[in-house]
Amino acid sequence: MTPNGTKHNELRQLVRSQLELLLESGNLQGAKSLLIPVQPVDIAEAIEGLPEAIQLIAFRLLSKGEAIEVYEYLNSDVQQALIQEFKRQEVLDVVDKMSPDDRARMFDELPAKVVRRLLAQLSPKERQATAILLGYGEDTAGRIMTPEYISLKETLTVSQTLEHIRSLANASEVVYYLYVTGSSRQLTGIVSLRDLVIAAPDTSLVEIMTRDVVFVHTDTDQEEVARTIQRYDLVALPVVDSEDRLVGVVTVDDVIDIIEREATEDIYALGGLQSDKDNYFQTSLWTVARRRVVWLLILLLTNTVTGAIIRSQEDLLQQVVILAAFIPLLTGTGGNVGAQSSTVVIRGLNTDEIQNMGASKVIFREATAGILLGLLLGSMATVWAYFLQGNISVALSVGISLIAIALLASVAGSALPFLFRNLGLDPALMSAPFITTAVDVLGVLIY
Repeated sequence: MTPNGTKHNELRQLVRSQLELLLESGNLQGAKSLLIPVQPVDIAEAIEGLPEAIQLIAFRLLSKGEAIEVYEYLNSDVQQALIQEFKRQEVLDVVDKMSPDDRARMFDELPAKVVRRLLAQLSPKERQATAILLGYGEDTAGRIMTPEYISLKETLTVSQTLEHIRSLANASEVVYYLYVTGSSRQLTGIVSLRDLVIAAPDTSLVEIMTRDVVFVHTDTDQEEVARTIQRYDLVALPVVDSEDRLVGVVTVDDVIDIIEREATEDIYALGGLQSDKDNYFQTSLWTVARRRVVWLLILLLTNTVTGAIIRSQEDLLQQVVILAAFIPLLTGTGGNVGAQSSTVVIRGLNTDEIQNMGASKVIFREATAGILLGLLLGSMATVWAYFLQGNISVALSVGISLIAIALLASVAGSALPFLFRNLGLDPALMSAPFITTAVDVLGVLIY
């Protein structure tokens, strides 16, 4: 982390600790003054770090405009807790003024009963905007887009457009991209604010707009939306319906949140965990244990096969006891090699980095890497085993087994993600447990 980043973190922690001290001592005016120069996102973080009993007090110190902005940055648990404590008018003041996409995201986290009550209290305009977003499928472009954008008719001139922007700028989340539509609201082009500023006042929008527009449909998956914005370096991405009518835009700040959530889900899945989009550290221990025990039970049962293989060689192990000492080395190394292969393949699938290579090329590449790793590790293991035992047969068995296990682990680690994806399963969640089991069982069988 950079020195400036470290300093900023220290300041945030200082604000949180001072805010807590002032509130606990009843110095509300001092707490209010403390928050005046602080950014909304940092205020939200400070409130999240406070004891639940004083979170509402801190929030009520904010002005109405600042409270709305801060509320959008709070995590869903704190938002829900505050809503339960708000008076009816406070709920309306905050929720009604939120941007539609942030409001829809919050409603996804709230109980259905609370959502119905809040929807009924919204103004007709905001209720309709929120209901439209909630009507789209979860994790799609339609669900995360904002309907607050500026659209322009092709017949407008530059001077008319600038006047139109001035009248609507406060009602739009994005003013640097302006979308041009035809008579039936079909998206026909895009024009930047820069192009408008430098163009002659009487120039028609048709003359300066770009017709080659990158867009997504309302049912496009949010991960694909994020990749599109990343690929074309966009700040906002228009969303159209099935008839190519412009219905909203997805902004880059929402995409950053999506990328973070999806990466978190993938990391949890690689460990055999199901996140269900909850904050793991704010989930009850019973729920955590229930989610984690499933795969552990499966691994416990399948690994009994490993024990059965070892028991079948009991006579040999009694004759050459040192053989047993190398079993953890072989299975552990195989598991690590398999985990490395599956990690790079799963990441490649998620980012489309290996889309053009095809499964066979990726698996062959990883198999080759597995052989190279096996030769390196097997040579060292052979020398080490001979040094410990002085038995060339044991040493060669360990070395050759390690080469075979590294090859097996690389192939399994690269092939299983493709297999599970083709079966419609989550490669990240399914691959890790199966790779561990396959490598353990077959590795011991090879040895």
